[in-house]
Amino acid sequence: MPEIMTLERAKIHLDAWYNAELAVSTGQSYSIGSRSLTRANLSEIREQIKYWEDRVAQLRGKKRRKAMRYVPRDL
Repeated sequence: MPEIMTLERAKIHLDAWYNAELAVSTGQSYSIGSRSLTRANLSEIREQIKYWEDRVAQLRGKKRRKAMRYVPRDL
């Protein structure tokens, strides 16, 4: 059975991606002795942030409003 995405879980994911963006902004890669670490691409992180921001907004119920037209009729 697939897991249901909750607002709280979506916020946790969004916070994690914000933290990843901060980590990458302080240094893309570094080396200590013979070991090196290269972090993820910043553009990919920003795509994920946009996805999770949209998902949080959707779960909060802030969907796009559609314009609708009604024609009153006198029956």
